[in-house]
Amino acid sequence: MCGIAGIMTSGNRAPDAALLDRLSLALAHRGPDGQGRHIQGNVGFLQNRLAIIDLVTGDQPLYEPGGAALVANGEIYNYVELRQDMAARGLGNSFKTNSDFEPALHLYRRDGLGYLDQLRGMYAIALHDPVAGQLVLSRDPFGIKPLYYMELPQGLAFASEPQALIAAGLVPATLVPSARDELVQLQFTTGRETPFAGIFRLLPGETLVVADGRIVERRRRAALPAEGPVDWSEGEALERLDQALIDSVRVHQRSDVPYGMFLSGGIDSSAVLALMARLNDRPVRCFTAGFSGTAAADERQHARKLANELGAKHSEVDFSEADFHALLPAIAASVDDPTADYAILPTWKLAREARGEVKVVLSGEGGDEMFAGYGRYRSAMRPWWLGGRMARGRGMFDGLGVLREDKPNWRDGIAAVEATESLPGRSRLQIAQAVDCAHWLPNDLLTKLDRCLMAHAIEGRTPFLDPVVASVAFRLPDKLKVKGQLGKWLLRRWLQERLPSADAYTRKRGFTVPVAEWIAAAAGRLGALVAAQPGVTELCRPDRVQILFRDLASKGGKRRGFAAWTLLYYALWHQRHMLGFAPEGDITAALARR
Repeated sequence: MCGIAGIMTSGNRAPDAALLDRLSLALAHRGPDGQGRHIQGNVGFLQNRLAIIDLVTGDQPLYEPGGAALVANGEIYNYVELRQDMAARGLGNSFKTNSDFEPALHLYRRDGLGYLDQLRGMYAIALHDPVAGQLVLSRDPFGIKPLYYMELPQGLAFASEPQALIAAGLVPATLVPSARDELVQLQFTTGRETPFAGIFRLLPGETLVVADGRIVERRRRAALPAEGPVDWSEGEALERLDQALIDSVRVHQRSDVPYGMFLSGGIDSSAVLALMARLNDRPVRCFTAGFSGTAAADERQHARKLANELGAKHSEVDFSEADFHALLPAIAASVDDPTADYAILPTWKLAREARGEVKVVLSGEGGDEMFAGYGRYRSAMRPWWLGGRMARGRGMFDGLGVLREDKPNWRDGIAAVEATESLPGRSRLQIAQAVDCAHWLPNDLLTKLDRCLMAHAIEGRTPFLDPVVASVAFRLPDKLKVKGQLGKWLLRRWLQERLPSADAYTRKRGFTVPVAEWIAAAAGRLGALVAAQPGVTELCRPDRVQILFRDLASKGGKRRGFAAWTLLYYALWHQRHMLGFAPEGDITAALARR
């Protein structure tokens, strides 16, 4: 896990060293363990390193005999097997380090752009081939690791975070209204376009080939199998699942530094805990967040029971109302590509608490998408005349009268993905899962995990988001994913056999952060402050914003709570990333600045 950035200029001009300095400074939080730089011809790039594998010789850039250079963010989990295979082919003497990314360079020299097909991991890679005169930028198929780029008159620049491109002076922070509208209605944004004008995401699995500072080729590597469900029996499916999960967690634990996990007590993280306990001789180090003194379900007691049963070393982290007011400005500042997912709150604090003991954490992200855990999937399986509904058919603010203008095009990005993922042979359930994997997963859940952990220089790993797991989970028959009102059926069956105390057949409660409760307690003050923010006033009717907050205090309501939270988060995000205010003080102090 690291930060990477760079530029390929047009016209064979040498890259500006001062620009690389500014990019490196803006990404310093992602890599406190070292810095590396490559400048050759019209290409310059850098890496700020968070050292996880090969602490001694693994500094980047990495080079291969043919002259190609590479910097990367992430981990290649099958690097051991790749090295063994290459040694068997007589290529073992070519390695100069024990880095997990060095095999990728040698595979590129042998297979060209096809080298990516052999990588199992999470990655954002920049590779310079001076002989071919090209820069190759690639992102892993699930989009676990981020990479952003911008096309400029002087060439193409890229970075692990969009804020680095802005901080380096390559582009001013200018808001894209359509992306903003999508954000407030969905709580995340879809597709290639970010909320920052001129800054774009590499899509999950995408590779760009750049020559003379211009994109000359794009290609994609799919995360999910293209075919429909396979009619496995439950017994055969269970055996395949067990093998895939063991294999994935085994390679996701490859590390030369201490590692642990985030344990929520839900099905996904409980399964990860059971697997880690099975594969480790030492106690698993795990961390759980909870909310004292609120109406929200607190999972700490259940997580504690599981941790004690499996002999894990368990820490509980309380996220309080005082934390909410004190930490939210800094949290919003750390998530430059915005997601208004309130799970950023405990995730950020868990990472802060864990960083003193571990540098790597495994988590359960992706379990719901891989095994069909969301209630919306059950609806998607039904035709409309039996009550089926399209996912995210209603925006957060539809009908509330808060927005200055209700624009229906906020759903265009999702609709485009729905059309793309409706492949022949796929079931309705598979299509719904694939749509979530294409936009919700990379642009909400994984962005949240990346930014909250990298704010504290911790690497996050997601063993459910693995090609070996996906080849089993996505192809399961629908009846082994959903039974009655229970999603994730086969994963529950697997967990119930291996950890009965996990109560795997208990219905999913969902993870709730009591933001509405905390906002309601200060609704009058916060409503007035949020309504006066420049980013909010250009989007909303200020009087209706204050009414929204006031109604939350008197009437409550889940939808009003989500809407108030979204506007509060957006106001703080806009202050930092559009207006440039530093995240100083608590919510009140931050919003009172002009």
